[in-house]
Amino acid sequence: MFVIPMAGESRRFREAGFTDPKYRLTAHGAPVFDHAVNSFAAYFATDAFLFVVRGAETEDFVARRCEALGIAQASIVRLDRLTVGQAETVLLGLDGASVDDGESIAIFNIDTFRPAYRKPPHVKDPGVAGYLEVFRGGGEGWSFVAPDPARAGAVAEVAEKKAISDLCCTGLYHFRRAGDFRWAYRNPALPKSEAERRERYVAPLYNSLIECGFTIGLQMIDPSEVIFCGTPDEYARVLASAEIGRRLAS
Repeated sequence: MFVIPMAGESRRFREAGFTDPKYRLTAHGAPVFDHAVNSFAAYFATDAFLFVVRGAETEDFVARRCEALGIAQASIVRLDRLTVGQAETVLLGLDGASVDDGESIAIFNIDTFRPAYRKPPHVKDPGVAGYLEVFRGGGEGWSFVAPDPARAGAVAEVAEKKAISDLCCTGLYHFRRAGDFRWAYRNPALPKSEAERRERYVAPLYNSLIECGFTIGLQMIDPSEVIFCGTPDEYARVLASAEIGRRLAS
């Protein structure tokens, strides 16, 4: 199951003067929503999709776009309040849709594009409890992953907005079992940054599972494989790039 949390405020866009939420903004002939969800077009006919939203208008918009995109199994959970972060949004969505603890979930942002995404081998490895998708980058504004020096392809630690390595998360988070996500949310590891003290992010939940002995994998991709559209500046770069337009249309 792909889980798309989209119950935030679009605060940065609103403060920049945009009147529509970012997922409704148009880029290269289609809403940002379409480009983000089309990352998983290869699975529209086979996999379930869960969208977690706020407001009847957003619910109607998502329902219309899912039908237009041809998503065979689309569920929408509407929340009646703001949450304390993406992790709580996902939790409320899973519970609202009565998702079984044994269901595999992949969480992704509504403001990021992963053209032609395909599931990596981690998804079929019973020894891996989940994986994060990462690229080499810099700055402080990411979820960061420290690789395990003793186990190739495994995660030792995750930190939010704290550069513990140069491995930055794309925003794609997989959990082999929804029940593990629920348990980790309710049994958080000690926060590793001020950001984790203020807000419930998804990435740090893996620390609870790692501390219990679970293996979390990492999937390395090239930065060119992911397109970010989560800030007004990133949106402007998307609009200005003919190359991105060609990629999104292919």
